[in-house]
Amino acid sequence: MESMKQATWNYEYWRPRALCKDYEPTLFFPVGVTGEAEVQIRSAKVVCARCPVAMQCLEFALRTNQEYGIWGGKDEEERRVIRRMRRQRRKLAAAS
Repeated sequence: MESMKQATWNYEYWRPRALCKDYEPTLFFPVGVTGEAEVQIRSAKVVCARCPVAMQCLEFALRTNQEYGIWGGKDEEERRVIRRMRRQRRKLAAAS
């Protein structure tokens, strides 16, 4: 996708179209992964699921190595898995 080629803070002005801008930022940065944080994570992901720019947000987070928070509907561990898979694909492609 063309919108995924660059990962800049305002690429194609995705941030102003993000639904999260209308929510308290702390919703997307839970402390921990259990208890109340689980509820917060689920709530943030619901917002992201409806967001028209979730893919741009996720790509930004992946390319800029955002370590914390919910970005594009993915938590820290989910983004680590995506990064790992991408590295593996690049290695396989380079070996071909």
